[in-house]
Amino acid sequence: MTEEIDFILESTEESMNGSIAHLEKEFLNIRAGKASPAMLGGVFVDYYGSATPLSQVSKISVPDARTITLQPFEKNMLSAIEKAIMVANIGFNPMNNGDVIIISVPPLTEERRRDLAKQAKAEAEDAKIGIRNSRKDANTDIKKLEKEGTSEDICKSAEEEVQNLTNAYIKKIDELLALKEAEIMKV
Repeated sequence: MTEEIDFILESTEESMNGSIAHLEKEFLNIRAGKASPAMLGGVFVDYYGSATPLSQVSKISVPDARTITLQPFEKNMLSAIEKAIMVANIGFNPMNNGDVIIISVPPLTEERRRDLAKQAKAEAEDAKIGIRNSRKDANTDIKKLEKEGTSEDICKSAEEEVQNLTNAYIKKIDELLALKEAEIMKV
């Protein structure tokens, strides 16, 4: 195969890896009943006039499966952190005891579990669309090379390789989704 085709295949695989990485990051934000510091990943606190991630103004720990504790690096940040969690609208009711903020993670209802499973499916479908777009871009580039004089056999085998990559990554997305759904639906 030519260097151009090798480059196309490498960049396609890199793009598909990016879709998988994005999906895994999105799955972290979908809570599955047990407490995790990642649940607070989208919460930003007003820290001296700038929106700062919660993890940069406090120590986040998970003492058990149903509790998250936040210990601010500065005591005067307690109420700002508490307010930021409420404003983020992620379904948590923080309790401030003067030293730390304690969040009890409520158990999920059956209806909420189904909604989260649907959300996970939607994220997986978005990742599949990203994979298919990478395939389309790669095939377009291969067709351009064929028009520029690269042999038809080399281009056909490159297109087959791109399809094999696509199938492998779609399968990986389905496996990740099955794991996430099982985690969400487990009581």
